[in-house]
Amino acid sequence: MPTLRQFSYLVALEEELHFRRAAEKVHVTQPTLSAQLQQLEKRLGAGLIERGGTQVMLTPLGREVAARARLILSEVEEIKTLTASSQHGFTGTIRIGVPPTLGPYLLPHIVPDLHAAYPQLKLYVRENKPAELQSRLLSGEYDLIVSPLPVVQADLTVERLFREPLQVVAAPDHPLAGRKNIGRSDLQNEAVLAIEPGHHLHEQVSHICDDFGARLLRDYEGTSLDTLRLMVGMGVGIAFLPSLYVRSEIGARGEVAVLDLNANVYRQVGIAWRNRSVHTQLFTDISALIRKIAAERLPEVSVIAD
Repeated sequence: MPTLRQFSYLVALEEELHFRRAAEKVHVTQPTLSAQLQQLEKRLGAGLIERGGTQVMLTPLGREVAARARLILSEVEEIKTLTASSQHGFTGTIRIGVPPTLGPYLLPHIVPDLHAAYPQLKLYVRENKPAELQSRLLSGEYDLIVSPLPVVQADLTVERLFREPLQVVAAPDHPLAGRKNIGRSDLQNEAVLAIEPGHHLHEQVSHICDDFGARLLRDYEGTSLDTLRLMVGMGVGIAFLPSLYVRSEIGARGEVAVLDLNANVYRQVGIAWRNRSVHTQLFTDISALIRKIAAERLPEVSVIAD
């Protein structure tokens, strides 16, 4: 039978596509890694690796085996963590994925209380676009994701956390700046900037533009919320920005004006994990903790009861 060690070598090779770098990643010599992978192929009775030439590649079957091996390795680590937690309280590392439009503006409010509640817990945080977050959660690269909704996957447990308003910002000299009670009709034909495709926020702003009769500037899509803010400040257009970002990065700086929009525009934020995760109770408790912190310290958002 194949061994977990051999599976870990195959996953490392898939990630690095280079024998030496893969060997360094799993802390063995290159001959050891090569010999174990050959043994894995022999035990499975199938070729997993295309050798020769200037680049190492996995065969289609090799990629499928590596994907399943990654899940197996992830679940083995979860079992190790679970058994350790049963004896000493939760201990171990949780790999969490967040989008760049949310993580930097939410996690600083969450991490201190999370560390106080689970002092042995370590968080490994990575940023990706929402679709990438979901696929990596399913593949076992992440244990947990916090993301704008919807997260639609049959194999995932999803809990809603809160609603976060989207606020309209404009250059300080924009005709709408300083006006009170701006309505939908005031935004008709306005040029609107949005973050690049692949983010929930892009799709949502596109729908808002259709609803309000505004014009989405598809030739001027930002790669981050910061680039949107800068372009707004230069008068390229207005933008809909999440309220936690506005709180963190705009405040009273004055480079852009926050408009008083008389419309209920928001995004929903949730948390998701694999249905089969052994950490379901921990993740449920983390969900409750995030809701508690949001209700107590983030007046911009509206908590969604579990």
